[in-house]
Amino acid sequence: MAKSDNQKLKILYILDYLQKNSHEGHPVRASELIAMLERNYRIQCERKTIYSDIAALQEYGADIVALPGKNGGYYIASRNFELPELKLLINAVQSSRYLTEKKSKELIEKLCEECSIHDAKLIRRDVLVSGRVKSMNETIYYNVDTIQDAIAENKQITFRYFDWGLDGKRHYRKKSYQASPYGLCQNNENCYLLAFSERYGITSYRVDRMSDICSTAESRIPCKELTGKALNDHANQLFQMYSGDTVAVKMRFHNSLINVVIDRFGTEPMLIPDGPDHFVFTANIAVSPMFLSWIIGFGNKAKILHPASAIAECRQLCLDVAAQYPSNE
Repeated sequence: MAKSDNQKLKILYILDYLQKNSHEGHPVRASELIAMLERNYRIQCERKTIYSDIAALQEYGADIVALPGKNGGYYIASRNFELPELKLLINAVQSSRYLTEKKSKELIEKLCEECSIHDAKLIRRDVLVSGRVKSMNETIYYNVDTIQDAIAENKQITFRYFDWGLDGKRHYRKKSYQASPYGLCQNNENCYLLAFSERYGITSYRVDRMSDICSTAESRIPCKELTGKALNDHANQLFQMYSGDTVAVKMRFHNSLINVVIDRFGTEPMLIPDGPDHFVFTANIAVSPMFLSWIIGFGNKAKILHPASAIAECRQLCLDVAAQYPSNE
């Protein structure tokens, strides 16, 4: 690159260096910027030029703070992502099971580039990805992109679906699938596609177990249950994305489980006191073995009051489980 071209890019080099190397506890002095430009780009300049460039960047909108004094200098006061925001995003990537270990590390490295090298060192020190249960499907990143494009273009998709075998390998189901995609949601640390198909109706698919996803020329089959706000309502009715008949279920919980209930159902259901130690509420739920297992897991602190069909299913599940542990054993 010619020297004149370097001079044209000088102000960008200064901004890039400040973004990567400065923060409130480590301001960058003008002399450091002069040395960096000479060392890395063969650009020679004086202090007054640095002052002028900093002023131009501040006028442009860069939040550069100038600290006077012997230990003063310049640092970026605010960035696209503040440090707590980056930590929150990195924690989400780190804990997400549907991202592979490789993709998790790549995303975390990109997020670390959004802060100074000093803060990045602290963040990387606390990151743990290896050894966690992560997806083994490297294509999931592109699967999500293909599905979102199909949703935006109102097109159906075709795909293959597989299960893991005892040999640790993929075992593809014989038939291929075709469905109208309507939304992606995260549940139980996995990513699911909510879709409608003529064969299965409304159903969900683990995105990390889908492959060979292709958008078709056919328009999506209209499904009002998965359109607009109804999509979110449907997802909230499912437990670990297991489908079932959706009914209004009335439940009774011990007061000690108030946080659990609100974490799961939010504050929309009306919680009605039922004696000094319990409360009742009603929510629309897809009654499935996962929902019933959730209720049973709280022992005598949770109980289904209505409808009778859900009570019968819960009782039968308890009997089926108890039968596996006869008392004579």
